[in-house]
Amino acid sequence: MTASSIGTPEQLRDPNYLPALHRAVPLGIQHVLAMFVSNVTPAIIVAGAAGFGFGSNSPDFPELLYLIQMSMLFAGVATLLQTVTIGPVGAALPIVQGTSFAFIPIMIPLVAGKGVDGLAALFGGVIIGGLFHALLGTVIGRIRFALPPLVTGLVVTMIGLALVKVGIEYSAGGIPAKASGSESYGSLSSWTPALIVVFVTLGLKFFARGMLSVSAVLIGILVGYIYCVLVGKLPFEAISGSWERSAAFALPQPFKYGFEFSFAAIIGFCLMAFVSAVETVGDVSGITKGGAGREATDKEIQGATYADGFGTALAGVFGGFPNTSFSQNVGLIAMTGVMSRHVVTIGAIFLIICGLVPKVGGIIRTVPIEVLGGGVIVMFGMVVAAGVSMLSDVIWNRRNMVIFAVSLSIGLGLQLEVMNVAPGSANALQHLPDTLRILGASGILPAALIAIVLNLILPETLADEATEEVSGGMAGHGRGTLVKDDHV
Repeated sequence: MTASSIGTPEQLRDPNYLPALHRAVPLGIQHVLAMFVSNVTPAIIVAGAAGFGFGSNSPDFPELLYLIQMSMLFAGVATLLQTVTIGPVGAALPIVQGTSFAFIPIMIPLVAGKGVDGLAALFGGVIIGGLFHALLGTVIGRIRFALPPLVTGLVVTMIGLALVKVGIEYSAGGIPAKASGSESYGSLSSWTPALIVVFVTLGLKFFARGMLSVSAVLIGILVGYIYCVLVGKLPFEAISGSWERSAAFALPQPFKYGFEFSFAAIIGFCLMAFVSAVETVGDVSGITKGGAGREATDKEIQGATYADGFGTALAGVFGGFPNTSFSQNVGLIAMTGVMSRHVVTIGAIFLIICGLVPKVGGIIRTVPIEVLGGGVIVMFGMVVAAGVSMLSDVIWNRRNMVIFAVSLSIGLGLQLEVMNVAPGSANALQHLPDTLRILGASGILPAALIAIVLNLILPETLADEATEEVSGGMAGHGRGTLVKDDHV
């Protein structure tokens, strides 16, 4: 499907243009396929960290289905806020919203080992953090100075580094198998499906074009899924059982898991809202530049930030996770050249329909953990790569090297030390109050705060003798080019 067959160049650059439905519908579905796996993965990861939902015979299996259902439903609702708009809420641009990976390292310590009971505090934080995120829309233009590429690149890289362990654990057989000491954990039979997903994804991403390339991760997971069925790793009875236990239609329930004020959750979600807001600013700018060849207006940036925040708060009320704009869809708009917000609206409606049909979540949940692991190895690795790409725009003088070194050393050090010890064992933050311990455990927030403060207070030029021994004579002086690649 060529751009010329969809409309004139002027029409394609117009967000208000609606192509013929027989062309608009496939384009809208394409946007959903590009983000589908990334959108539902956080729900599975959080449930796994909390320790519920494993196996279709598990008594709390329906809770995981509900989280997957809400991930789809409120990704669609938040996307509608962006494309259709309500008053000042929404950018009236083809922005696709979805569940954010950025908050996963904050959510895992909040729910770790607590089961469904840990969700009340988590969703309390989602709601408050979402409202705070919306408030950022009024000042987003004035706070961007505090979040240069040095800070945002560091934070995104830290997010990816916090997540890559999950991909390996899933590929080796899953956290339950690891916790139980199962002999199958790390076996060749566990790793094979994950490696199949990785190789198929890479093959399609680099050697295919169009839809096959855009949906590489999704197709890779489908191939891995079929392999598991063929070799008997995924019995057909498990698929049919999950399908039968899932309702054909269900509405979301407000405050299904309760509402609890947790300072750790509220502070964590509010601080991460800064990062998410800046990411949205970048996505809006990428859409207007790639699709219309112009800069984004202040009204569009403000409206997009409002939609981010209110969409997140609304999702939290019904058991959904934080929403943000999806960067891979920015790349898709640049590739197709279609700027129509109505095309994305069609995709949003498709997501909402999926979210109202729990049987879709029932099928998603049957994806073997090793197959999902292969997909998230690629996705989380791309998060790290995106952070490195952002850091390439930094002028690497000695000042910035010191800021980066201290922030990364403390943040990553805390993450590796605190998150990798058994519950109840001694760790570097054991004497801190619970709130500070949870916030520090991810390593991301300490690293971000240190980088922000140092960037604001340190002089632009440091004396050579003050930092030469730190940089070891390897201080860079070049400036890279920022290339905002689409997340897989």
